[in-house]
Amino acid sequence: MEYIYGALLLHKLGQPVNEANLKKVISATGAEVNESKVKTLLAALSGVDIEKELENASAVATAPAAGAGGEAKAEEPEEEKPAESAAGLSSLFG
Repeated sequence: MEYIYGALLLHKLGQPVNEANLKKVISATGAEVNESKVKTLLAALSGVDIEKELENASAVATAPAAGAGGEAKAEEPEEEKPAESAAGLSSLFG
């Protein structure tokens, strides 16, 4: 995950997301740079518009969850009333 965070940080700061910059970010954290992870991430990001993907992720995250009736409904946990729980206990002891 730290490699993805590094790429996002570089993007946010307007720096090119390339091998040299990503290695600098990872090594600045004190972690040892894994060359294969850097190369794999950069290959996966090749041709990807990071800004567009972030906008799509934001839109999905803010979309309301639809229930069966098309409306979002929060489930409330049922609370047992004190009288009912006391009645149940008294039946145990006759």
